[in-house]
Amino acid sequence: MARISQRVHDNVYMFGDLLGQTMKAQRGAEFLEKVELIRTGAKSARRGSQDGRKQLEETLAGLAEDELLPVARGFSQFLNLANIADQYHLMRRRGDDEEPPFEDQMLAQVLERLKASAHCPKDLSKAVSGLDIELVLTAHPTEVSRRTLIMKYDFIAQQLAELDHKELPAAEREKLVQKLRSLVAEVWHTSEIRSSQPTPQDEARWGFAVIERSLWQAIPNVLRHVDSVLREAGADPLPLSAAPIRFASWMGGDRDGNPNVTAKVTRHVLRIARWLAADLYLRDVSQLTHELSMQRATPELMAVIGEETDEPYRVILKRLRARLRHTRTELQNAIAHDLPLPQDIIHNRAELMDPLLMCYRSLHECGMGLIADGDLLDTIRRAATFGLSLVRLDIRQDSSRHTAALNEITEWLGLGSYQDWSEEERQQFLLKELSSKRPLLSKDFQASEDTREVLDTCGVIARAPTESLGTYVISMAGAPSDVLAVQLLLKEAGVRRAMRVAPLFETLDDLDHAAAAIKQLLSLDDYRTRLAGPQEVMIGYSDSAKDAGTTAAAWAQYRAQEELVQVCQQAGVELLLFHGRGGTVGRGGGPAHEAILSQPPGSVAGRFRTTEQGEVIRFKYGLPEVAAQNLNLYLAAVLEATHLPPVAPKDEWRAIMDRMAADGLAGYRKVVREEPQFVDYFRQATPEQELGRLPLGSRPARRRSGGIESLRAIPWIFAWTQTRLMLPAWLGWESALEQAFARGEEPVLDEMRDQWPFFRARIDMLEMVLLKADSGIARLYDERLVEPELRPLGEQLFQRLKQAIEQVLRLTGQEQLFERHPIVRASINVRDTYLDPLHLLQVELLARSRNQEKPCPAIEKAMLVTVAGIAAGLRNTG
Repeated sequence: MARISQRVHDNVYMFGDLLGQTMKAQRGAEFLEKVELIRTGAKSARRGSQDGRKQLEETLAGLAEDELLPVARGFSQFLNLANIADQYHLMRRRGDDEEPPFEDQMLAQVLERLKASAHCPKDLSKAVSGLDIELVLTAHPTEVSRRTLIMKYDFIAQQLAELDHKELPAAEREKLVQKLRSLVAEVWHTSEIRSSQPTPQDEARWGFAVIERSLWQAIPNVLRHVDSVLREAGADPLPLSAAPIRFASWMGGDRDGNPNVTAKVTRHVLRIARWLAADLYLRDVSQLTHELSMQRATPELMAVIGEETDEPYRVILKRLRARLRHTRTELQNAIAHDLPLPQDIIHNRAELMDPLLMCYRSLHECGMGLIADGDLLDTIRRAATFGLSLVRLDIRQDSSRHTAALNEITEWLGLGSYQDWSEEERQQFLLKELSSKRPLLSKDFQASEDTREVLDTCGVIARAPTESLGTYVISMAGAPSDVLAVQLLLKEAGVRRAMRVAPLFETLDDLDHAAAAIKQLLSLDDYRTRLAGPQEVMIGYSDSAKDAGTTAAAWAQYRAQEELVQVCQQAGVELLLFHGRGGTVGRGGGPAHEAILSQPPGSVAGRFRTTEQGEVIRFKYGLPEVAAQNLNLYLAAVLEATHLPPVAPKDEWRAIMDRMAADGLAGYRKVVREEPQFVDYFRQATPEQELGRLPLGSRPARRRSGGIESLRAIPWIFAWTQTRLMLPAWLGWESALEQAFARGEEPVLDEMRDQWPFFRARIDMLEMVLLKADSGIARLYDERLVEPELRPLGEQLFQRLKQAIEQVLRLTGQEQLFERHPIVRASINVRDTYLDPLHLLQVELLARSRNQEKPCPAIEKAMLVTVAGIAAGLRNTG
């Protein structure tokens, strides 16, 4: 049997030993012995030992009331420490005899393929610098770890790096181990449970912390790597102003179904971002002021100084430092007292960049290019990437809120009910008002609370700097009037600049009609006149998968993108597709590289915008070295997808996917929509109800009251993940594959998997989620929590899961899942030893909670620890 890397194994063992010592010091040897009995019992039970299963169940059943929480914390924290060991292994030092990480080689390999396909080496720099990749950070309740603990985890990873020296003296090694021992103890003695639900501002600060602690360093490192690879390929380095990767955020701007995100919150978050940007640049410039003590400078720079001095660069930088200090102070004052921003602070990126670029040019012209290409270059590249606002804040709102606001306005104006108008009538009204020079509303208009909030949000947009804002995303958009409505509301608020407004097509029906809606929109001459830059369209992965299952949703997303590309090409308009992907397969997740290369030909075209959510942000971008690897992957994949696009699917492949999508849709909806007992079973078999009470995120779990259709995609998937059934990610595939095999299509399916990146990526992601699924664990939830009359439905689902596994194994020609990736299997097997006790504890806690009239704080706290632990063990959970 394959094992995880010896280095990872050694670090995991060390962490387990240090955590055990800490638990023993606090709770005694007897407690640690119980924990060890649980661990060994779980390990034996996983290998099929009935004695091990009995030992595990008896030890857990014998835990005293006050032992439930610490046992849950022990296994949860071990899984977090194991994640650190895994994560550090990705970024550790490589010896001379070891291959560099795959991520660091990808860009060079793509450039070589471009050169081999007749691309001139001199054009390669232009190709890379012309990329427009924007990663949109979003806050979701699957990130359950407190920021305090995340910082401690980062410190632990740093200590592993310090330990990773072959010839480290024994005394120094012991000192580092002692520091690790102390950090593990700090983690153990720190509550992982939030005392209250996070606010949108809290979530935004968490996102900014990722930038401050990781991405701020990662970006210049990535661009230095790009420069190096370009030079090796015979190309020029990137231009100073190049920013092929940028960042945006939904934290503080996503108000879709979240009443906690208000106009005031959005204004506050925008100002926090500017304050932190000023603070970070101030640190950089202060360091540069110390470093750049050189005497020689160009006449250009000396003329700006206007005085004789031996330290011209310091004069320039001290002036900039003073302006940054003033800007930071004034922003702090504005945030604290909700005041307007003064005019004498830095408002324009050029005010920051121009002095830095002048110093850079002067140093190079005076023969000090080596110095210029040090920290100064890093600061210039940060300024090009992050600007004055760190991230561009997107605004998201449901289309129904805009419709209701306009309905209130038209009724007040005596024009009738906007809601009752046809699409043609709405468009005529909106286009007329958009072209009118007079305002639509007078000061006498008294808006309702909901309409006032919509108008106030537009007012915040009007007063915010252009570069601080990203896109206005319209949820549940379905018609051109949804886009025109937002443009009119923005115009009324005083927005006189172009702002991208992106309809979000989420359901299966929306995706099927997306291209027609955009075609109609682009046919409006007045709209085309106002369109600045590309037409942005957001593709919803989460809700389309919840609506139709991943088989039908994935194919609908692919077809919608193909059709949108064609529509925009015919209209002569650039298209920017915004991918609303989550962390899990059920929400469109999966490895970014494979996902990008599996998009339809022509759909990337140098531009790629996607969401990065919740705990995925921490795992992919929480450490500078790991962040750099993931950013390198994005660069290489978008470059390849743009200049070496995948093959278009054959007609035969399309026909098979049409049939599989139909079969998958029928199989999925037969369970989720047509099974009368399904909703009751879901609520009993999973912790869905309890998740809604836990302080996991600022958004309510539901958009409104109702059944499955009212539940957000995130808790819908998160609940199934906690029980290990993983149902939303695979349900429907078992029907689709079974019927494809029955039709004799297996040879063509093999061809599709071999030659079509889209199909291969879907099957690979399906295989991964099936590897993490476990009907044995899910059955434990049923046995304890589900009423007897509902359990047959659970058994049917377990059979469907078994069927899905059998069909994937048949398609891939393996005897077991991920047979060709034994290290991945081994990593998951190691985690199962610690996950199994958490699942059993969660079942016990759910049973106790449901038998009580009022929620018990102690049980709720222990339950959240199991939620956090299972999420940590499975990683991409929501």
